[in-house]
Amino acid sequence: MSDKDFAVVVLGGTGVTGRRVAAYLSERSLEAGFNWAAAARDPGRLERVLLDVGVAGAERIAADTGDPGSLRALAARADVVLNLVGPYTKHARPVIEACVAEGAHYLDLTGEIPFARTVLRDFGDAARERGVAIIQVAGFEALPPDLAVLMASEAARARWGEDLAAVDLEVRVQAPPGIPRPSDGISGGTSQSMVEVTADPDSAVAADPAALVGDPARAMLVRETSPIEVGVRRGASGTVIAPMTPAAFINPAVIQRTAELTGGEEPPPPFRYREGVALDGGPVTLPARLALAGALAATQAGMRRTLLAGPGTKRRVSSILGRVLPGSGFGPSPDRLEQWSWSMRVEAATTGEHRIEVDVEAQGHPGYLTTARMIAEAGLILSERSPEPGTLGCLTPAAALGTASAPRFERAGLQFRVAG
Repeated sequence: MSDKDFAVVVLGGTGVTGRRVAAYLSERSLEAGFNWAAAARDPGRLERVLLDVGVAGAERIAADTGDPGSLRALAARADVVLNLVGPYTKHARPVIEACVAEGAHYLDLTGEIPFARTVLRDFGDAARERGVAIIQVAGFEALPPDLAVLMASEAARARWGEDLAAVDLEVRVQAPPGIPRPSDGISGGTSQSMVEVTADPDSAVAADPAALVGDPARAMLVRETSPIEVGVRRGASGTVIAPMTPAAFINPAVIQRTAELTGGEEPPPPFRYREGVALDGGPVTLPARLALAGALAATQAGMRRTLLAGPGTKRRVSSILGRVLPGSGFGPSPDRLEQWSWSMRVEAATTGEHRIEVDVEAQGHPGYLTTARMIAEAGLILSERSPEPGTLGCLTPAAALGTASAPRFERAGLQFRVAG
């Protein structure tokens, strides 16, 4: 048993996602009997926010990303710190430093791949030495696709002794009835992360599917085998497939790193990975679906050009985005969060030409409600584990949690199923 005060501490409990994480932990603690706490810069505001969502009883802690002492005091009392204070390029480094120093596992929701690579470089060895797991990109990007692809890989090895050769992942999202709202599709946190990635001197890393792969030779093979695609394509049944939103440059790097981490001492060659959002419908809606997919593809292509541009161009674009995109706290109305549903399907081909499918079914807004529940459950899973070789250092969600954790996420509204 840990001698820490709390199984999990939520840093950033006043945010739109943070308060949902706190609500989930509050409910789960009544069932499982663990101690947890919420932390924020202003404990008074934190108290008001959590009472508004019906959370009472958990300890409130004052902690500020600009105050290293408060972060170390927080990490010293926690088995796991869930960091929801973004943008992470700006705010996460001192939190990670505190967790490594005090022996607390760390999870966050960043989609800022250049920052994730920096963390891997700067903290991987120290985290392993201190018995700490650092897990990033642990929300809708990229926990469900990462875990689903690993499930396909393990099933292929168990059934046929074969590795994956190609993987296609399609996402379908069912929004609430009525007129869509701007806040439904893009959050302030995601917007500000885009600003930070664009401004990063190493922003080109974000467009690299091998950004998180450690072995240089394998990284070259990943780039050759599985470049990130941002065009419009048609699925096998004629479905229009648009690029992944909010960005096509997050999941591929995570999934390719998981393949490296879980492939054994000599990982098999990289597989081709392709993903997108499926826009279903009949012939009447085809022109509208193609137009929407084309607009999303043009946006993603423009994003990639910016990531690969010179420093001056990136600074100008980042400045413009910072002025026009919504700020942190902008998000969907709370009364609509439960009305969403979404699914993922992984269709994989093995090196021996066998086929395997993995389905994910989920309830709740993917970016706010399901993400909050899944990172909270991931934190609980980590808090219950004894560290083992290969479960420490900078890890992907699937490599850290393992496929055996999949049933745990049913409590968080996600169901994983190997279908074929």
